[in-house]
Amino acid sequence: MNPVKYIVENERDALWGLSISTVGHEVFKTGDEYPAQGHKNGYDFNPEKGRILQEYQLCYISEGRGFFQSRSCPRCKIGGGTMFLLFPDEWHTYSPDKNVGWKQYWIGFKGVNIDSRVKNGFLKPQMPLFHVGSNEDIIKLYQQAIHIALNEQAYFQIMLAGIVNHLLGFMYYIDNNRRLNKNQGLVDRINHARVWMQEALEEPLSIQEIAQKLGMSYSSFRKSFKEYAGLSPARYLQDIRLQRARELLCTTDLSVKEIAYRLHFETPAYFSAQFRKKTGVSPSKFRE
Repeated sequence: MNPVKYIVENERDALWGLSISTVGHEVFKTGDEYPAQGHKNGYDFNPEKGRILQEYQLCYISEGRGFFQSRSCPRCKIGGGTMFLLFPDEWHTYSPDKNVGWKQYWIGFKGVNIDSRVKNGFLKPQMPLFHVGSNEDIIKLYQQAIHIALNEQAYFQIMLAGIVNHLLGFMYYIDNNRRLNKNQGLVDRINHARVWMQEALEEPLSIQEIAQKLGMSYSSFRKSFKEYAGLSPARYLQDIRLQRARELLCTTDLSVKEIAYRLHFETPAYFSAQFRKKTGVSPSKFRE
């Protein structure tokens, strides 16, 4: 049995920020025709011609192998353990190798939540493929989504939205850590840098000096650090210095000026501005 469910969305579902339109699972054995017949109009397609959807779809190939291509991604081979994200208004096509077949899961959705992640560069049409491997937890999430969609109990759309967020988080986390951990030497250097920053909060340590210690150029270090830590090394150093400032404000009688210079902020005024930006209050107000 290949369970496939198409869902009618309403305006209230959209207000949640993410609404689901379809979810399903299909198995194609060696020699089976692809795609299966009977899909809702607008979802069926000819792999030779491809199609364009008006929504996102997150697909997972749990076993087998085949091909994927989109307007922004050249034709390539994909195998079991691959997830791919289809983008609205983006031409694409995919199909299993007829000599092998595959098992596929998918869930379709749209909303301001996913639009925001694309707008902010977390997800890009140019990078639609994610390598997560054979993952039982991901399969269970798809199976749970199918079960919920087929039963259609009250507020089931909200549960499905939660599952989509979980799947996207799983995908992003696994794929990016796999890629980063391919270069363990680089990961070790970034971790060394973070330790040096923690230990040198009250020393005049510059990002350029850290890069030099690691044997890296400043631009290369900055790019690698931001990819791994999620923010630039200068921002990271400032954030942990502001965290140390909160501790000093709570546990010492040092003046705001003394703390600013002790933690190597350019001026007390700059320190106060950054502290307010981070915490919402001035250093003196925080101390009160």
